Amino acid sequence: MDKKTTALVATIATAVFCGCPGLLSLGVGGMMALVGLIPGAEIDIFGSSDPSSAIAMGIGMLCGGIVLIAIPIVVGVLTLRKPKPAVVENIDEPLPPAS
Repeated sequence: MDKKTTALVATIATAVFCGCPGLLSLGVGGMMALVGLIPGAEIDIFGSSDPSSAIAMGIGMLCGGIVLIAIPIVVGVLTLRKPKPAVVENIDEPLPPAS
């Protein structure tokens, strides 16, 4: 496989394995943070019925989702960018006179 194909496969793989769970984490985290703000909502986060635990879990999932979505973007930018052209030195210069 050439470098372009490998970069494309890596970008697609990270989009599937990091981007999709990141989007799910953003959705669930946002919903949990909003539910924590509703008065009288039945909350059960690992046995705790405290609304601040739901808000904290939601904010944590939002942050984790942002990180998971950023991974495929970074992989795509780093692997699919064009390489810089190589600098070619001129080796046809005349040699200095011998002393």
